[in-house]
Amino acid sequence: MKSDIEIARSVTPQPIVKIAEKLGIPYESLYPYGHHIAKVSNEFIAAQEGRPDGKLILVTAINPTPAGEGKTTTTVGLGDGLTRIGKKAAIALREPSLGPCFGVKGGAAGGGWAQVIPMEAINLHFTGDFHAITSAHNLLAAMLDNHIYWGNGLDIDPRRVAWRRVLDMNDRALRSIVSSLGGVSNGFPREDGFDITVASEVMAVFCLATDLADLEARLARMVVAETRGKGSITAGDLKASPSMTVLLKDAFQPNLVQTLEGTPAFVHGGPFANIAHGCNSVRATKTALKLADYVVTEAGFGADLGAEKFFDIKCRKAGLAPDAAVIVATVRALKMHGGVKKDDLGKENLTALEAGFANLARHVENVAKFGVPAVVGINKFVSDTDAELKLIVDLCREKLGVTAIICTHWADGSAGSEALARAVVELAEGPRAKAFSPLYPSDMPLLTKVETIAKEIYRAGSVVADSKIKKRFKDLEAAGYGDLPICVAKTQSSFSADPEVKGAPTGHAIPVREVRLSAGAGFLVVICGDIMTMPGLPKIPSAEHIRLGADGLIEGLS
Repeated sequence: MKSDIEIARSVTPQPIVKIAEKLGIPYESLYPYGHHIAKVSNEFIAAQEGRPDGKLILVTAINPTPAGEGKTTTTVGLGDGLTRIGKKAAIALREPSLGPCFGVKGGAAGGGWAQVIPMEAINLHFTGDFHAITSAHNLLAAMLDNHIYWGNGLDIDPRRVAWRRVLDMNDRALRSIVSSLGGVSNGFPREDGFDITVASEVMAVFCLATDLADLEARLARMVVAETRGKGSITAGDLKASPSMTVLLKDAFQPNLVQTLEGTPAFVHGGPFANIAHGCNSVRATKTALKLADYVVTEAGFGADLGAEKFFDIKCRKAGLAPDAAVIVATVRALKMHGGVKKDDLGKENLTALEAGFANLARHVENVAKFGVPAVVGINKFVSDTDAELKLIVDLCREKLGVTAIICTHWADGSAGSEALARAVVELAEGPRAKAFSPLYPSDMPLLTKVETIAKEIYRAGSVVADSKIKKRFKDLEAAGYGDLPICVAKTQSSFSADPEVKGAPTGHAIPVREVRLSAGAGFLVVICGDIMTMPGLPKIPSAEHIRLGADGLIEGLS
């Protein structure tokens, strides 16, 4: 089998103007980046406001393992499958971050015959959106320090500056630093640090804003520091939001690309799912819904993080109501959840597979709590046996009452996802047992919201929050932030806060280490357990294998 990048290069992409025509986007509403990438103009998007929305399909997954699940691959494959059966379909994905691209993943544009292209551009600098977000974030950091340097008229307490700098790279050396050393002319030394760009509140604001005016208003509300009297200092107080919006103006226009089979794909925005809300931009999703009959999108990592945040944050804030969900699982990953080591995953093991099935069952049950009908997509690997695949299908039908479809889009493209597409259409156009609704109401107390997520989604026995954390919640409620949804930052590898605990644990404790206010984005980040907002590179990073070949083409992306 060819590598992902070899497959991507074996297909001649259609001119982006042809892809745009499939959605009714005229050439004059495009800002092309070469022949196969374009941004869609804000003016065109605004003109679509009165059109009805298509069907919204979420692709989510079981808890990720090193064995792989293939959520993005399934998202792309499903989009192509819907096109294959005659539906006017579009895809809405996040943009890959350079951090995991050069760290563990090596790329995030799908795989095999289910990819978005041009994959090299999408995985690397693309249209510069992340650079714009990084620049806007760091402009605010510079203006904050500059304000303190030139007299500190807002009486900012340098000990209570919350706005760290960002970089779109995994770099553990920058997690905790001391800034402004070198003498009087360099400012006031203080503890500082970097987060990865995809954890920036600017990224979250960018992905939740509805238009440029909303973007600027949200940026202005971001709290960056406190005064000596413990009052809040915002980006608006520093007069930074207008210039930040200028830096983000072009980036805010969604990016249009295509799949290997020519299905239109919007790839825009990209907050992490374990330390942010993990969904592509509202701007791109809503645009796609106005232009296509079916829109397939994904939410990062497993359904405990990605789907929950998609439902409770993105859908709540944007007024979206998903019509169906696909929960992706693989035989290999379920066996790993059942206790099998990675080196032994190629051997048939029905006992471990049935034990690991509990993880999939938990996610299916959780999605149902939101009133969203679901189908299971089994992303088939060549090592899977017929008995293993049959066991998952049978368990889904007998124990969960849901359909499981064996998918081969990685090897066969849309032909391998046609059955999944038909199952999704049947769900989306059929009767609903109940209407979509978030897990908790907006007026629920903040700590109770955290406990609801922990107990209903993670099946935890308790939430551990010390007196300082409880006081933080009370203070936020008193300040008028009590109606905000919760964005839990925790490990993606487990329902618990311990990445080593696989399967479907119950009764565990979820420790709350820190609470961060994202007033501009409109949620609270609740950091649970040992979670880093600036990841580090692994022992052997993908960067060691990414290079230019003798022919000048990029090698090593996947």
